[in-house]
Amino acid sequence: MSDAPTRTAEPAGGSAPPSSNAVVAVLAFAGIVVSLMQTLVIPIVPELPRLLDAPASDTAWAVTATLLAAAVATPVMGRLGDMSGKRRMLLVSVVLLVSGSVVCALSESLVPMIAGRVLQGLASGVIPLGISIMRDELPAERLGSATALMSASLGIGGALGLPAAALIADNFDWHVLFWTSAGMGVVALVCVLLFVPESTVRTGGRFDLVGGVGMAAGLVCLLLAVSKGADWGWGSGTTLGLFAAAVVVLAAWGWWELRTEQPLVDLRTTARCQVLVTNLASIAVGFAMFAMSLVIPQILQLPAQTGYGLGKSMLVAGLCMAPSGLVMMATAPVSAALSRSKGPKVTLMVGVLVVAAGYSLNIVLMSEVWHFILVACVIGAGVGFGYGSMPALIMSAVPASETAAANSLNTLMRSLGTSTASAVAGVILAQMTTNLGGYALPSENAFKVVLAVGAGAALLAFVVASFIPRQGVAAAGEPVAEGAAEQVGATVKS
Repeated sequence: MSDAPTRTAEPAGGSAPPSSNAVVAVLAFAGIVVSLMQTLVIPIVPELPRLLDAPASDTAWAVTATLLAAAVATPVMGRLGDMSGKRRMLLVSVVLLVSGSVVCALSESLVPMIAGRVLQGLASGVIPLGISIMRDELPAERLGSATALMSASLGIGGALGLPAAALIADNFDWHVLFWTSAGMGVVALVCVLLFVPESTVRTGGRFDLVGGVGMAAGLVCLLLAVSKGADWGWGSGTTLGLFAAAVVVLAAWGWWELRTEQPLVDLRTTARCQVLVTNLASIAVGFAMFAMSLVIPQILQLPAQTGYGLGKSMLVAGLCMAPSGLVMMATAPVSAALSRSKGPKVTLMVGVLVVAAGYSLNIVLMSEVWHFILVACVIGAGVGFGYGSMPALIMSAVPASETAAANSLNTLMRSLGTSTASAVAGVILAQMTTNLGGYALPSENAFKVVLAVGAGAALLAFVVASFIPRQGVAAAGEPVAEGAAEQVGATVKS
Protein backbone atom coordinates (compact mmCIF):
# COMPACT_ATOMS: atom_id res chain seq x y z
CA MET A 1 0.00 0.00 0.00
CA SER A 2 1.27 3.49 -0.74
CA ASP A 3 -0.22 4.94 2.45
CA ALA A 4 1.62 3.00 5.11
CA PRO A 5 -0.11 3.10 8.49
CA THR A 6 1.67 5.11 11.13
CA ARG A 7 1.81 4.76 14.91
CA THR A 8 2.79 6.89 17.82
CA ALA A 9 5.54 5.59 20.04
CA GLU A 10 3.45 5.96 23.22
CA PRO A 11 -0.01 7.04 24.27
CA ALA A 12 -0.91 10.69 24.47
CA GLY A 13 0.32 12.29 27.63
CA GLY A 14 3.06 9.71 28.09
CA SER A 15 0.94 7.59 30.42
CA ALA A 16 1.41 3.84 30.57
CA PRO A 17 -0.68 2.01 27.98
CA PRO A 18 -3.61 -0.05 29.25
CA SER A 19 -2.88 -3.73 29.71
CA SER A 20 -3.79 -6.14 26.94
CA ASN A 21 -6.06 -8.06 29.32
CA ALA A 22 -8.05 -4.93 30.13
CA VAL A 23 -8.44 -3.97 26.47
CA VAL A 24 -9.62 -7.47 25.52
CA ALA A 25 -12.02 -7.73 28.46
CA VAL A 26 -13.60 -4.34 27.80
CA LEU A 27 -14.00 -4.86 24.06
CA ALA A 28 -15.44 -8.36 24.51
CA PHE A 29 -17.88 -7.05 27.13
CA ALA A 30 -18.97 -4.26 24.77
CA GLY A 31 -19.48 -6.82 22.00
CA ILE A 32 -21.60 -9.03 24.23
CA VAL A 33 -23.72 -6.04 25.35
CA VAL A 34 -24.40 -5.07 21.73
CA SER A 35 -25.25 -8.64 20.69
CA LEU A 36 -27.75 -8.82 23.57
CA MET A 37 -29.94 -6.37 21.63
CA GLN A 38 -30.88 -9.12 19.17
CA THR A 39 -32.53 -11.33 21.82
CA LEU A 40 -33.59 -8.61 24.25
CA VAL A 41 -37.18 -8.34 23.05
CA ILE A 42 -37.82 -12.01 22.21
CA PRO A 43 -39.54 -12.81 25.55
CA ILE A 44 -42.01 -9.95 25.11
CA VAL A 45 -42.68 -10.20 21.35
CA PRO A 46 -46.01 -12.06 21.87
CA GLU A 47 -47.09 -9.37 24.36
CA LEU A 48 -46.03 -6.31 22.34
CA PRO A 49 -49.42 -5.81 20.62
CA ARG A 50 -51.06 -5.48 24.06
CA LEU A 51 -48.21 -3.52 25.63
CA LEU A 52 -47.99 -1.00 22.79
CA ASP A 53 -51.67 -1.06 21.75
CA ALA A 54 -50.78 -1.87 18.14
CA PRO A 55 -51.40 -4.71 15.65
CA ALA A 56 -48.97 -7.63 15.72
CA SER A 57 -47.95 -6.89 12.12
CA ASP A 58 -46.77 -3.46 13.25
CA THR A 59 -45.10 -4.49 16.51
CA ALA A 60 -42.98 -6.97 14.52
CA TRP A 61 -41.04 -3.90 13.39
CA ALA A 62 -39.52 -3.77 16.88
CA VAL A 63 -37.41 -6.71 15.69
CA THR A 64 -37.11 -5.86 11.99
CA ALA A 65 -36.03 -2.25 12.60
CA THR A 66 -33.02 -3.36 14.62
CA LEU A 67 -31.99 -5.79 11.89
CA LEU A 68 -32.19 -3.14 9.17
CA ALA A 69 -30.38 -0.51 11.23
CA ALA A 70 -27.59 -2.96 12.04
CA ALA A 71 -27.12 -3.85 8.38
CA VAL A 72 -26.72 -0.19 7.45
CA ALA A 73 -24.58 0.84 10.41
CA THR A 74 -22.05 -2.00 10.37
CA PRO A 75 -20.19 -1.10 7.14
CA VAL A 76 -20.60 2.64 7.67
CA MET A 77 -19.16 2.57 11.20
CA GLY A 78 -16.32 0.37 9.98
CA ARG A 79 -15.34 2.83 7.27
CA LEU A 80 -15.67 5.83 9.59
CA GLY A 81 -13.53 3.99 12.13
CA ASP A 82 -10.77 3.47 9.58
CA MET A 83 -10.98 7.12 8.59
CA SER A 84 -11.39 9.05 11.83
CA GLY A 85 -10.58 6.68 14.68
CA LYS A 86 -11.90 3.29 15.71
CA ARG A 87 -12.22 4.12 19.41
CA ARG A 88 -14.12 7.29 18.56
CA MET A 89 -16.68 5.38 16.49
CA LEU A 90 -16.82 2.68 19.14
CA LEU A 91 -17.84 5.32 21.66
CA VAL A 92 -20.41 6.74 19.25
CA SER A 93 -21.87 3.25 18.79
CA VAL A 94 -22.18 2.63 22.54
CA VAL A 95 -23.78 6.06 23.05
CA LEU A 96 -26.35 5.14 20.38
CA LEU A 97 -27.05 1.89 22.23
CA VAL A 98 -27.59 3.69 25.53
CA SER A 99 -29.77 6.33 23.87
CA GLY A 100 -31.90 3.71 22.14
CA SER A 101 -32.30 1.73 25.36
CA VAL A 102 -33.48 4.82 27.24
CA VAL A 103 -35.96 5.70 24.48
CA CYS A 104 -37.39 2.16 24.61
CA ALA A 105 -37.47 2.22 28.43
CA LEU A 106 -39.56 5.41 28.35
CA SER A 107 -41.86 4.29 25.52
CA GLU A 108 -45.51 3.38 25.89
CA SER A 109 -46.41 3.27 22.20
CA LEU A 110 -45.09 1.83 18.95
CA VAL A 111 -43.30 4.78 17.33
CA PRO A 112 -40.84 5.54 20.15
CA MET A 113 -40.24 1.80 20.61
CA ILE A 114 -39.26 1.41 16.96
CA ALA A 115 -37.12 4.57 17.12
CA GLY A 116 -35.29 3.20 20.15
CA ARG A 117 -34.76 -0.17 18.50
CA VAL A 118 -33.30 1.56 15.44
CA LEU A 119 -30.80 3.36 17.68
CA GLN A 120 -29.89 0.06 19.33
CA GLY A 121 -29.32 -1.49 15.91
CA LEU A 122 -27.02 1.36 14.91
CA ALA A 123 -24.62 0.20 17.64
CA SER A 124 -23.86 -3.06 15.81
CA GLY A 125 -20.51 -1.78 14.54
CA VAL A 126 -18.98 -2.39 17.98
CA ILE A 127 -17.82 -5.95 17.20
CA PRO A 128 -15.90 -5.26 13.95
CA LEU A 129 -14.51 -2.05 15.43
CA GLY A 130 -13.34 -3.98 18.49
CA ILE A 131 -11.60 -6.59 16.33
CA SER A 132 -9.85 -3.82 14.42
CA ILE A 133 -8.69 -2.08 17.60
CA MET A 134 -7.25 -5.38 18.77
CA ARG A 135 -5.28 -5.71 15.54
CA ASP A 136 -3.83 -2.24 16.02
CA GLU A 137 -3.08 -2.42 19.74
CA LEU A 138 -2.39 -5.98 20.88
CA PRO A 139 0.91 -7.84 20.68
CA ALA A 140 0.93 -10.59 18.08
CA GLU A 141 0.87 -13.42 20.61
CA ARG A 142 -2.46 -12.15 22.03
CA LEU A 143 -4.14 -11.21 18.78
CA GLY A 144 -5.49 -14.61 17.72
CA SER A 145 -7.31 -15.55 20.92
CA ALA A 146 -8.53 -11.99 21.50
CA THR A 147 -10.09 -11.56 18.06
CA ALA A 148 -11.58 -15.05 18.30
CA LEU A 149 -13.31 -14.07 21.55
CA MET A 150 -14.46 -10.73 20.12
CA SER A 151 -15.85 -12.36 17.01
CA ALA A 152 -17.63 -15.06 19.03
CA SER A 153 -19.21 -12.39 21.28
CA LEU A 154 -21.86 -12.02 18.57
CA GLY A 155 -23.10 -15.52 19.45
CA ILE A 156 -22.22 -15.36 23.15
CA GLY A 157 -24.44 -12.35 23.81
CA GLY A 158 -27.35 -13.86 21.93
CA ALA A 159 -27.13 -17.14 23.87
CA LEU A 160 -26.73 -15.56 27.28
CA GLY A 161 -29.22 -12.79 26.62
CA LEU A 162 -32.27 -14.97 26.09
CA PRO A 163 -32.48 -16.47 29.60
CA ALA A 164 -31.56 -13.15 31.21
CA ALA A 165 -34.24 -11.33 29.23
CA ALA A 166 -36.80 -14.06 30.01
CA LEU A 167 -35.98 -13.85 33.73
CA ILE A 168 -36.44 -10.09 33.76
CA ALA A 169 -39.63 -10.20 31.67
CA ASP A 170 -41.16 -12.86 33.94
CA ASN A 171 -40.48 -11.00 37.18
CA PHE A 172 -40.45 -7.28 36.40
CA ASP A 173 -42.15 -4.66 34.28
CA TRP A 174 -41.04 -4.97 30.63
CA HIS A 175 -39.40 -1.54 30.70
CA VAL A 176 -36.76 -2.98 33.06
CA LEU A 177 -35.36 -4.90 30.08
CA PHE A 178 -34.31 -1.65 28.47
CA TRP A 179 -33.18 0.07 31.66
CA THR A 180 -30.92 -2.94 32.19
CA SER A 181 -29.47 -2.69 28.67
CA ALA A 182 -28.98 1.05 29.17
CA GLY A 183 -27.10 0.40 32.42
CA MET A 184 -24.87 -2.20 30.78
CA GLY A 185 -24.23 0.24 27.94
CA VAL A 186 -23.14 2.92 30.39
CA VAL A 187 -20.73 0.47 32.05
CA ALA A 188 -19.31 -0.41 28.63
CA LEU A 189 -18.98 3.27 27.75
CA VAL A 190 -17.06 4.12 30.91
CA CYS A 191 -14.79 1.10 30.51
CA VAL A 192 -13.98 2.02 26.90
CA LEU A 193 -13.13 5.57 27.99
CA LEU A 194 -10.84 4.27 30.74
CA PHE A 195 -9.13 1.28 29.15
CA VAL A 196 -9.27 1.36 25.35
CA PRO A 197 -6.66 3.50 23.57
CA GLU A 198 -7.30 5.31 20.32
CA SER A 199 -5.63 3.62 17.38
CA THR A 200 -3.24 5.73 15.34
CA VAL A 201 -3.81 3.63 12.20
CA ARG A 202 -6.13 5.71 10.00
CA THR A 203 -6.79 6.27 6.33
CA GLY A 204 -8.12 9.82 6.52
CA GLY A 205 -9.90 11.15 3.45
CA ARG A 206 -13.55 11.95 2.80
CA PHE A 207 -16.53 9.76 3.56
CA ASP A 208 -18.24 8.28 0.50
CA LEU A 209 -21.74 9.65 1.12
CA VAL A 210 -23.14 8.42 -2.19
CA GLY A 211 -21.75 4.95 -1.50
CA GLY A 212 -23.18 5.01 2.02
CA VAL A 213 -26.67 5.97 0.84
CA GLY A 214 -26.53 3.44 -2.01
CA MET A 215 -25.45 0.56 0.21
CA ALA A 216 -28.04 1.47 2.84
CA ALA A 217 -30.84 1.56 0.25
CA GLY A 218 -29.79 -1.72 -1.33
CA LEU A 219 -29.41 -3.56 1.97
CA VAL A 220 -32.71 -2.26 3.33
CA CYS A 221 -34.53 -3.46 0.20
CA LEU A 222 -32.84 -6.87 0.33
CA LEU A 223 -33.24 -7.54 4.05
CA LEU A 224 -36.76 -6.13 4.15
CA ALA A 225 -37.80 -8.55 1.40
CA VAL A 226 -36.06 -11.46 3.15
CA SER A 227 -37.41 -10.71 6.64
CA LYS A 228 -40.98 -9.74 5.68
CA GLY A 229 -41.48 -11.91 2.60
CA ALA A 230 -43.28 -14.62 4.56
CA ASP A 231 -45.79 -12.07 5.91
CA TRP A 232 -46.35 -10.27 2.61
CA GLY A 233 -46.15 -13.38 0.42
CA TRP A 234 -43.04 -14.40 -1.49
CA GLY A 235 -44.82 -13.86 -4.80
CA SER A 236 -46.39 -10.52 -3.84
CA GLY A 237 -45.60 -7.38 -5.79
CA THR A 238 -44.06 -5.76 -2.72
CA THR A 239 -41.63 -8.59 -2.04
CA LEU A 240 -40.62 -9.08 -5.68
CA GLY A 241 -40.33 -5.33 -6.13
CA LEU A 242 -37.99 -5.05 -3.17
CA PHE A 243 -35.81 -7.88 -4.48
CA ALA A 244 -35.67 -6.23 -7.90
CA ALA A 245 -34.86 -2.85 -6.35
CA ALA A 246 -32.08 -4.45 -4.28
CA VAL A 247 -30.49 -5.92 -7.42
CA VAL A 248 -30.65 -2.63 -9.31
CA VAL A 249 -29.50 -0.44 -6.43
CA LEU A 250 -26.64 -2.73 -5.37
CA ALA A 251 -25.47 -3.06 -8.99
CA ALA A 252 -25.42 0.73 -9.33
CA TRP A 253 -23.68 0.99 -5.97
CA GLY A 254 -20.99 -1.45 -7.10
CA TRP A 255 -20.45 0.56 -10.28
CA TRP A 256 -20.01 3.70 -8.20
CA GLU A 257 -17.67 2.08 -5.68
CA LEU A 258 -15.34 0.87 -8.45
CA ARG A 259 -15.08 4.37 -9.88
CA THR A 260 -14.78 6.61 -6.85
CA GLU A 261 -11.35 7.39 -5.41
CA GLN A 262 -12.26 6.78 -1.75
CA PRO A 263 -15.06 4.18 -1.73
CA LEU A 264 -17.07 3.12 1.29
CA VAL A 265 -16.10 -0.50 0.50
CA ASP A 266 -12.98 -1.22 -1.52
CA LEU A 267 -14.49 -3.84 -3.82
CA ARG A 268 -11.10 -4.67 -5.29
CA THR A 269 -9.86 -5.67 -1.84
CA THR A 270 -13.13 -7.47 -1.19
CA ALA A 271 -12.71 -9.40 -4.43
CA ARG A 272 -9.40 -10.91 -3.30
CA CYS A 273 -9.89 -14.65 -3.21
CA GLN A 274 -9.31 -15.05 0.52
CA VAL A 275 -11.65 -12.18 1.50
CA LEU A 276 -14.35 -13.11 -1.02
CA VAL A 277 -14.45 -16.80 -0.14
CA THR A 278 -14.36 -16.08 3.61
CA ASN A 279 -17.33 -13.73 3.26
CA LEU A 280 -19.27 -16.31 1.24
CA ALA A 281 -18.54 -18.92 3.90
CA SER A 282 -19.67 -16.42 6.55
CA ILE A 283 -23.14 -16.27 5.02
CA ALA A 284 -23.46 -20.05 5.31
CA VAL A 285 -22.05 -20.05 8.86
CA GLY A 286 -24.47 -17.31 9.91
CA PHE A 287 -27.32 -19.35 8.46
CA ALA A 288 -26.18 -22.50 10.25
CA MET A 289 -25.74 -20.74 13.59
CA PHE A 290 -29.16 -19.10 13.62
CA ALA A 291 -31.09 -22.23 12.67
CA MET A 292 -30.33 -23.56 16.17
CA SER A 293 -31.88 -20.47 17.77
CA LEU A 294 -35.05 -20.97 15.74
CA VAL A 295 -35.59 -24.66 16.45
CA ILE A 296 -34.48 -25.49 19.99
CA PRO A 297 -36.49 -22.85 21.92
CA GLN A 298 -39.66 -23.65 19.95
CA ILE A 299 -39.53 -27.40 20.55
CA LEU A 300 -38.81 -26.85 24.25
CA GLN A 301 -41.85 -24.56 24.58
CA LEU A 302 -44.38 -26.43 22.45
CA PRO A 303 -47.07 -28.28 24.47
CA ALA A 304 -46.23 -31.85 25.48
CA GLN A 305 -49.56 -32.90 23.93
CA THR A 306 -47.95 -32.58 20.50
CA GLY A 307 -45.87 -35.67 21.28
CA TYR A 308 -42.58 -33.90 20.58
CA GLY A 309 -42.85 -30.58 22.43
CA LEU A 310 -41.55 -30.48 26.01
CA GLY A 311 -43.91 -27.83 27.41
CA LYS A 312 -41.18 -25.75 29.07
CA SER A 313 -41.20 -22.01 29.80
CA MET A 314 -39.30 -19.35 27.89
CA LEU A 315 -36.90 -19.11 30.85
CA VAL A 316 -36.11 -22.83 30.76
CA ALA A 317 -35.64 -22.66 26.99
CA GLY A 318 -33.23 -19.76 27.43
CA LEU A 319 -31.30 -21.56 30.14
CA CYS A 320 -30.91 -24.54 27.80
CA MET A 321 -29.36 -22.22 25.20
CA ALA A 322 -27.09 -20.38 27.64
CA PRO A 323 -24.37 -23.07 27.85
CA SER A 324 -23.72 -22.67 24.13
CA GLY A 325 -22.59 -19.11 24.80
CA LEU A 326 -20.21 -20.26 27.50
CA VAL A 327 -18.85 -22.93 25.16
CA MET A 328 -18.25 -20.30 22.46
CA MET A 329 -16.27 -18.29 25.00
CA ALA A 330 -14.26 -21.33 26.07
CA THR A 331 -13.40 -22.33 22.50
CA ALA A 332 -11.91 -18.92 21.61
CA PRO A 333 -8.36 -19.74 22.85
CA VAL A 334 -8.59 -23.26 21.38
CA SER A 335 -9.65 -21.78 18.05
CA ALA A 336 -6.71 -19.37 18.15
CA ALA A 337 -4.26 -22.17 19.00
CA LEU A 338 -5.50 -24.26 16.08
CA SER A 339 -5.24 -21.26 13.76
CA ARG A 340 -1.65 -20.65 14.86
CA SER A 341 -0.63 -24.24 14.23
CA LYS A 342 -2.70 -25.17 11.17
CA GLY A 343 -4.03 -21.86 9.83
CA PRO A 344 -7.48 -20.25 10.20
CA LYS A 345 -8.76 -22.02 7.08
CA VAL A 346 -8.45 -25.35 8.89
CA THR A 347 -10.09 -23.87 11.99
CA LEU A 348 -13.06 -22.67 9.96
CA MET A 349 -13.46 -26.04 8.24
CA VAL A 350 -13.27 -27.90 11.56
CA GLY A 351 -15.83 -25.53 13.07
CA VAL A 352 -18.46 -26.00 10.36
CA LEU A 353 -18.05 -29.77 10.48
CA VAL A 354 -18.73 -29.65 14.23
CA VAL A 355 -21.83 -27.53 13.55
CA ALA A 356 -23.06 -30.04 10.97
CA ALA A 357 -22.47 -32.86 13.45
CA GLY A 358 -24.49 -30.99 16.07
CA TYR A 359 -27.50 -30.59 13.80
CA SER A 360 -27.30 -34.22 12.72
CA LEU A 361 -27.23 -35.21 16.39
CA ASN A 362 -30.30 -33.08 17.08
CA ILE A 363 -32.32 -34.87 14.41
CA VAL A 364 -32.10 -38.10 16.42
CA LEU A 365 -31.92 -36.58 19.93
CA MET A 366 -34.88 -34.30 20.57
CA SER A 367 -36.96 -35.92 23.32
CA GLU A 368 -35.25 -34.76 26.54
CA VAL A 369 -34.06 -31.40 27.86
CA TRP A 370 -30.49 -32.63 28.15
CA HIS A 371 -30.54 -33.57 24.46
CA PHE A 372 -31.00 -29.93 23.55
CA ILE A 373 -28.37 -28.72 26.01
CA LEU A 374 -25.89 -31.19 24.50
CA VAL A 375 -26.74 -30.18 20.94
CA ALA A 376 -26.53 -26.46 21.78
CA CYS A 377 -23.07 -26.98 23.28
CA VAL A 378 -21.83 -28.95 20.26
CA ILE A 379 -23.13 -26.35 17.81
CA GLY A 380 -21.81 -23.57 20.07
CA ALA A 381 -18.34 -25.12 19.95
CA GLY A 382 -18.47 -25.25 16.16
CA VAL A 383 -19.67 -21.66 15.92
CA GLY A 384 -16.88 -20.60 18.29
CA PHE A 385 -14.29 -22.18 16.00
CA GLY A 386 -15.89 -20.74 12.88
CA TYR A 387 -16.42 -17.22 14.16
CA GLY A 388 -12.99 -17.22 15.80
CA SER A 389 -11.24 -18.00 12.51
CA MET A 390 -12.91 -15.36 10.36
CA PRO A 391 -11.13 -12.23 11.67
CA ALA A 392 -7.77 -13.96 11.15
CA LEU A 393 -8.70 -14.81 7.56
CA ILE A 394 -9.89 -11.28 6.85
CA MET A 395 -7.05 -9.44 8.57
CA SER A 396 -4.36 -11.52 6.89
CA ALA A 397 -5.63 -10.39 3.50
CA VAL A 398 -6.23 -6.65 4.01
CA PRO A 399 -3.98 -3.76 5.10
CA ALA A 400 -4.38 -2.33 8.58
CA SER A 401 -5.87 0.86 7.16
CA GLU A 402 -8.89 -1.13 5.91
CA THR A 403 -9.30 -3.52 8.85
CA ALA A 404 -12.49 -2.06 10.33
CA ALA A 405 -14.26 -1.78 6.97
CA ALA A 406 -13.28 -5.34 6.00
CA ASN A 407 -14.34 -6.82 9.35
CA SER A 408 -17.59 -4.86 9.19
CA LEU A 409 -18.41 -6.33 5.80
CA ASN A 410 -17.67 -9.82 7.14
CA THR A 411 -20.01 -9.20 10.10
CA LEU A 412 -22.65 -8.01 7.65
CA MET A 413 -22.31 -11.26 5.69
CA ARG A 414 -22.98 -13.27 8.84
CA SER A 415 -26.08 -11.14 9.50
CA LEU A 416 -27.27 -11.77 5.97
CA GLY A 417 -26.95 -15.49 6.69
CA THR A 418 -28.98 -15.25 9.90
CA SER A 419 -31.70 -13.24 8.16
CA THR A 420 -31.90 -15.81 5.38
CA ALA A 421 -32.07 -18.62 7.95
CA SER A 422 -35.00 -16.95 9.65
CA ALA A 423 -36.86 -16.59 6.36
CA VAL A 424 -36.19 -20.14 5.16
CA ALA A 425 -37.05 -21.70 8.53
CA GLY A 426 -40.21 -19.60 8.70
CA VAL A 427 -41.39 -20.95 5.35
CA ILE A 428 -40.66 -24.56 6.31
CA LEU A 429 -42.33 -24.32 9.71
CA ALA A 430 -45.38 -22.57 8.23
CA GLN A 431 -45.85 -25.14 5.46
CA MET A 432 -45.34 -28.35 7.48
CA THR A 433 -47.85 -28.18 10.33
CA THR A 434 -49.92 -30.34 12.63
CA ASN A 435 -53.25 -29.55 14.24
CA LEU A 436 -53.63 -29.28 18.01
CA GLY A 437 -56.93 -28.08 19.42
CA GLY A 438 -57.75 -26.21 16.24
CA TYR A 439 -54.37 -24.47 16.08
CA ALA A 440 -51.78 -25.18 13.39
CA LEU A 441 -48.35 -25.83 14.93
CA PRO A 442 -45.08 -26.76 13.21
CA SER A 443 -44.80 -30.53 12.93
CA GLU A 444 -41.93 -32.63 14.22
CA ASN A 445 -40.82 -33.32 10.66
CA ALA A 446 -40.78 -29.56 9.98
CA PHE A 447 -38.22 -29.07 12.73
CA LYS A 448 -36.19 -32.01 11.44
CA VAL A 449 -36.16 -30.46 7.97
CA VAL A 450 -34.90 -27.15 9.40
CA LEU A 451 -32.19 -29.03 11.30
CA ALA A 452 -31.21 -30.86 8.11
CA VAL A 453 -31.06 -27.54 6.25
CA GLY A 454 -28.86 -26.15 9.02
CA ALA A 455 -26.53 -29.12 8.67
CA GLY A 456 -26.54 -28.64 4.92
CA ALA A 457 -25.61 -24.96 5.30
CA ALA A 458 -22.68 -25.95 7.52
CA LEU A 459 -21.50 -28.49 4.95
CA LEU A 460 -21.85 -25.85 2.24
CA ALA A 461 -19.65 -23.57 4.33
CA PHE A 462 -17.10 -26.40 4.51
CA VAL A 463 -17.05 -26.73 0.72
CA VAL A 464 -16.78 -22.96 0.23
CA ALA A 465 -14.01 -22.69 2.84
CA SER A 466 -12.00 -25.34 1.01
CA PHE A 467 -11.42 -22.76 -1.75
CA ILE A 468 -9.72 -20.31 0.62
CA PRO A 469 -6.04 -20.00 -0.43
CA ARG A 470 -3.60 -22.22 1.43
CA GLN A 471 -2.28 -20.61 4.62
CA GLY A 472 1.26 -20.02 5.72
CA VAL A 473 2.39 -19.15 9.25
CA ALA A 474 4.07 -15.83 9.95
CA ALA A 475 7.12 -15.56 12.12
CA ALA A 476 5.03 -13.97 14.84
CA GLY A 477 2.85 -17.04 14.94
CA GLU A 478 -0.21 -15.49 13.31
CA PRO A 479 -1.58 -17.31 10.26
CA VAL A 480 -1.45 -15.33 7.06
CA ALA A 481 -2.10 -15.95 3.41
CA GLU A 482 0.99 -16.71 1.43
CA GLY A 483 2.25 -13.55 -0.25
CA ALA A 484 0.69 -11.34 2.42
CA ALA A 485 3.13 -11.99 5.24
CA GLU A 486 5.02 -8.79 4.64
CA GLN A 487 1.74 -6.85 4.70
CA VAL A 488 0.63 -8.28 8.01
CA GLY A 489 4.06 -8.02 9.53
CA ALA A 490 3.94 -4.27 8.92
CA THR A 491 0.58 -3.87 10.55
CA VAL A 492 0.59 -6.14 13.60
CA LYS A 493 2.05 -4.54 16.65
CA SER A 494 5.13 -6.34 17.87
